[in-house]
Amino acid sequence: MSMRTNMFLVAQLGARRHYAIPQMLNEAGMLSALYTDLCAVKNWPRLLSWLPRYLQPQGLRRLLGRIPHGVPKEKIHTMTRLGWDYYKSRSRGGTEQSIVNHLRFNKEFCEAIVKKGLGRATATYSFSSAGLELMSAARKAGLRVVMEQVIAPRALELEILTQAQIHYPGWLDWPLSPGYVDAFIEREEEEWTCADLILCGSEFVRQGIAERGGPIEKCKVVPYGVDSRFIIKRGIRPSGPLRVLTVGEVGLRKGSPVVWEAARLLGNQAMFRMVGGCAFPKAVLQSKPANVELTGVVPNSEILPYYQWADAFLLPSLCEGSATVTYEALMAGLPVVCTPNTGTLVEHNICGQIVPPFSPVAVAEALQKWIDDPDFLANCSKGALRKQSQLNLDAYKECFLNQLNTLSSPV
Repeated sequence: MSMRTNMFLVAQLGARRHYAIPQMLNEAGMLSALYTDLCAVKNWPRLLSWLPRYLQPQGLRRLLGRIPHGVPKEKIHTMTRLGWDYYKSRSRGGTEQSIVNHLRFNKEFCEAIVKKGLGRATATYSFSSAGLELMSAARKAGLRVVMEQVIAPRALELEILTQAQIHYPGWLDWPLSPGYVDAFIEREEEEWTCADLILCGSEFVRQGIAERGGPIEKCKVVPYGVDSRFIIKRGIRPSGPLRVLTVGEVGLRKGSPVVWEAARLLGNQAMFRMVGGCAFPKAVLQSKPANVELTGVVPNSEILPYYQWADAFLLPSLCEGSATVTYEALMAGLPVVCTPNTGTLVEHNICGQIVPPFSPVAVAEALQKWIDDPDFLANCSKGALRKQSQLNLDAYKECFLNQLNTLSSPV
């Protein structure tokens, strides 16, 4: 049989990359069903859209943005109660409790899908640490099993964060109990064993699996893509400090203390706007420089004005998969400063600058080059715009389907 006859059941908690996976599969005639949690087009969440916008709190606006465009409603199956319970649990406890909740709800989610049955699917698609029970059931039923490793392996991530905690003490509520960490790592590595194909957003992720002794022969790199709404017409840069944007959770893994130190080094030459929820103990806030603004969480549907505001984008992440926000920034014509660990398509001195992790001095020096040489900044911005064809959903879809088409259908 041709691979094109495979029909995928996708298991996805949340609106990861705006439901790009089920959308692309459905366009290719390869989507059997999408199982998810809270979704704005099903059950009681769909009724909330009638509420006037001025009465919608930020969390509700984010929920109402969970719309799987391009996926027929009859293929969408939601587990609203489980999703609501998971949403509420995320506001309780610290890092350790979040791991407990993550493992519990992912297990319940998968078991609920298996209980409902796999329908006419010939393959499953799930995400790292969130698919084990489904993957096991699919393999027993003779289905093909595909997973996406969305970030470097947990063991490598913890190794990096442990090192980072030495550089920046107080940014994590550690140490963690080994039992919880080991359970997470074991679950992830069992998924690798179950999978026929492991898709990785970057070579950084693929090599991370290899470092853990994982099955690198199953791993294929598929860079992500973003939609055309991030293409922004940029005007002439106004005079004044360099306006630097970061988007994503403000915390140690994203390199936020590096951003703060770099901001302190640059002083009034640059202003920094950090868009995202805060994932650090409150005591850390006392060390925030005056030229750094924390906006809090902004729904993705409202993010474009922030890209329009900025002159440059910064994400000195310590550990990622392939940070989608860097794709958005490049698509918007923003040159990007990032680390190799960010897993992006940034080319050094072409559309941005690549700096080593844990180095606020390197970040400050990179931004200083753009402050001192506006032509260099403008050329990197033009370089970002030239990459648009590599960053869009069409390029993503082509690479994604090419990899799936290497996987034969079950007999």
